[in-house]
Order: sequence, then structure tokens, then C-alpha cells
Amino acid sequence: MKSRDLEFRGINREHLGMYFEELGAKQLTNTFPYLYEAEGWSGQILSEEKIAFTAVFIVNAVHVRFSAENDNLLKELLKNYRYKTTRIGG
Repeated sequence: MKSRDLEFRGINREHLGMYFEELGAKQLTNTFPYLYEAEGWSGQILSEEKIAFTAVFIVNAVHVRFSAENDNLLKELLKNYRYKTTRIGG
């Protein structure tokens, strides 16, 4: 099993879980670590913390682990998940 950990900042933890479900996973737990499983891959939302850049500018940082049966499946999972987390500024 191959795995990769990523950190997402400024995206709601519930949305990150919803993205796993949109990619075909089922949620298995309702507390940290949140576990999601699908055929050939799984995801875990490991933790969430607040990061203060200034006294006013505070964002969340969510640590997520992706696991898949092989490199190709992991690469495809990461590509699809990152597409869902893309934010376009204005």
C-alpha cells in the first residue's frame, strides 16, 4: 500500500471529507482520525489545527493521508482530490 500525507489550509474539514465521498468513498468514523474507504484506496483526515499568521489572520490547517494499492491509483486519487480543493482567487 502506498500513502502520502498532505496539509490543506483554509478549507473546511467537513468539505475535505465530502470530497472523499464525492470520489466514491464511504465515511467509517465520526471522530479524528476520520476514515474514508473506497475500492483500492482510502483517506484519513488526521487532525486539524489553527495557524495564526497575525493576530487577526488565522486559518485552519487540516492534515490528510491518502493511501492506495499502487502508485498509479494514488497518483490518480491525488489529482482528483486536488482538483476539488482548487480555489481560484479574484
